[in-house]
Amino acid sequence: MLPYGRQTIEDDDIAAVAQALRGDFLTTGPTVKAFERAFAETVGARYAVACANGTAALHLAMLALEVGPGDAIVAPSITFLATANCARFVGAEVVFADVDPTTGLMTPQTLADALGRLDGRRLRAVLPVHLRGDAADLPGLKALAETAGAVLVEDAPHALGTRTAFGNEAGLIGDCAHSAMATFSFHPVKTIATGEGGMVTTNDPALAERLRRLRSHGMIRPEGADPWWYEMPEVGFNYRLPDILCALGLSQLAKLDRFAARRRALAARYDAALAPLAPRVRPAERPAWSDPVLHLMSVLIDFEAAGRTRRQVVEALKARGIGTQVHYIPVHTQPYYRQRYGELDLPGARAWYERCLSLPLYPGMEDADVDRVVEALGEALRA
Repeated sequence: MLPYGRQTIEDDDIAAVAQALRGDFLTTGPTVKAFERAFAETVGARYAVACANGTAALHLAMLALEVGPGDAIVAPSITFLATANCARFVGAEVVFADVDPTTGLMTPQTLADALGRLDGRRLRAVLPVHLRGDAADLPGLKALAETAGAVLVEDAPHALGTRTAFGNEAGLIGDCAHSAMATFSFHPVKTIATGEGGMVTTNDPALAERLRRLRSHGMIRPEGADPWWYEMPEVGFNYRLPDILCALGLSQLAKLDRFAARRRALAARYDAALAPLAPRVRPAERPAWSDPVLHLMSVLIDFEAAGRTRRQVVEALKARGIGTQVHYIPVHTQPYYRQRYGELDLPGARAWYERCLSLPLYPGMEDADVDRVVEALGEALRA
């Protein structure tokens, strides 16, 4: 069976975890700081703060910005639930932005439309999602956000290793050159894995310190106080990432270049192999400024022209040992958000959802696996 995504765990990863288990710390110890330093250096940010998972990273970002009741954030509808839910965790409202139907990304135009639906609420943050690993238009989105008095918080779990080129400015996702913070996830299907885990990067020392405090119950240890003394100026959470998982993260991070190169090679092979299936099947479009390390190999399929439903295609592929997934059901259509905000027509999100399918993509795949997937997809559409 070829799943749509899968971790790559090797003997040295296992050895790194075993060494951590033999150490003095299982929870918060020196490996956490080592992982944070290495991650910040890898993406080009000043600070990185590890946490329990990608959802915790988003929640911490909202807390660090002091987003709360009466505030609003803008999130694209094509994303995982957590991008929107993080606002509700702190009592803020969500304004859903549409997406480009060929990339699935929020654009300056769709953000401008969303800003027109704020209805008097104070905008605090805009959360672009680097879907699949392709970068959103950060300078364009930042300009609009700043005009509205808000900052960008990049939801970047798909985009570790993705390079950008905005004009003459080269960058890496996570360097926070255009944003207040960027959040990452280390779920097993992501580019590197810690089992569960997350990270927030920032260049703002005050935000970094606040993130560290909020991930550990809101506790501080005042300078000069007794060694056992701690205080809690505000309520925080237990969102710490254990040393043992950070040991795995460090080992995985050392392989990022290799993982990235393999993902790029597999994506290129997919592009070539899928070409004969056009126009009924085509890879999601990739913006000119984005050089992605793809987390997802998303294709757009004209199911109606093929005379097949998506479910028929998914089941036909599964019968041949090929797993797929849909990324994502538009969040604004979820019962909770429909009940809260009513019906919302976002045609780009609808068009993306109706056509998208994620094919297997992970470093452990062989070149022949790509050919097998594409051959099976062609047969499933012709059946």
